This record gives sequence, structure tokens and C-alpha cells, in this order.
Amino acid sequence: MSSPCGPQNAPAGDVGAALLMVDSRLRAIYDDKGGADAEQRRLLDQFAASFDSEGVDALLDGVCTLIYMLVEWLRAACEEHGKDVLEHSVPTLVATMRQMPRTFQPEVIPTMAGLLIAAGTGLSPNLWRAQYGEWTDAELNPLEATAVLLAEQINRIADDQDFATRLVTEALTRAELD
Repeated sequence: MSSPCGPQNAPAGDVGAALLMVDSRLRAIYDDKGGADAEQRRLLDQFAASFDSEGVDALLDGVCTLIYMLVEWLRAACEEHGKDVLEHSVPTLVATMRQMPRTFQPEVIPTMAGLLIAAGTGLSPNLWRAQYGEWTDAELNPLEATAVLLAEQINRIADDQDFATRLVTEALTRAELD
């Protein structure tokens, strides 16, 4: 039985822009141990500010698609080792979120965990979230940070700081060729 929240019903959004933002955050973490270069931060903020309302919606959909793609990769990796993706990933990511109170206010953690669980159960994170109304301003930074945490978890598993970015870039390239 197919769900109206299935990924086949979801807009992909601007996955390229979402990946650019996530990759930029990862590079800031890896390059200088979390103290992002002021110029890089300014450029990223300027990039994000350049979106009109349709562009912002496409970016939000793109981040959710990125989360879905990353969770799907984690699912495949977990299944190879007889593990459940939700059992393996969600507690770790929620614990990390709880340790970052300036980024993840306590009231947004259930939503971010819900996005991960939706993706882990084969649902589209953006369609799952849409059931509860428009995105709030308080959820936007945590949404981006959730994607960054997922990508960083994948990079650690692969022992390669560029693995998640390469994984998504290759998937986008294959999709363009098809």
C-alpha cells in the first residue's frame, strides 16, 4: 500500500543548493575544527539570502531530499551489518542534537527526529513535515544542521570527509544522465 507521503510524491527541490550548504558547513567543521571562516560564513549567508520565496521552498525540499538520500545510504549500510537504521542512527543524532542547545532548541528536536524516522521508514521527510503546517523560523537552522549531522555521520562511517558529498553528487549526476 502506497502512502501519500511516499518519496515518489515529493518534490525533490534544489538538492544541489542544499548539498552546497551542507558541504560548506562540513568543510568549515573539518578545516578549522568548527570555527567557520568569517568570509565563508558571509558568502553562505549571502547565498541563502539570495533566494526568493519559491527558492526557499525549493531549498527546504532539497534539504529534505538530501536527508532522505543520506538515510537511504545509512539504511543500506546498516542492513549489510544486520542493523536497523533507526536503531543505529536516531538515538545518536538526537543525543548530539541535545548537546547543541543553541542550534537545536528542545522543542525542535522531536521534529528533526521525526524527519529522520520518516526517511528511515521510507517516507518523504518534506511531505511528512507538511502535514503539520508551514516550516517555522525556529526549524530552519536545525533542519540544515540535521542534514550536516547525517552527512558527517556517513563520512565518519566511511572514514572519508568527502564521502557523503560525493555520494549525493554521483547520484545527481546519474539522475541527470537518465
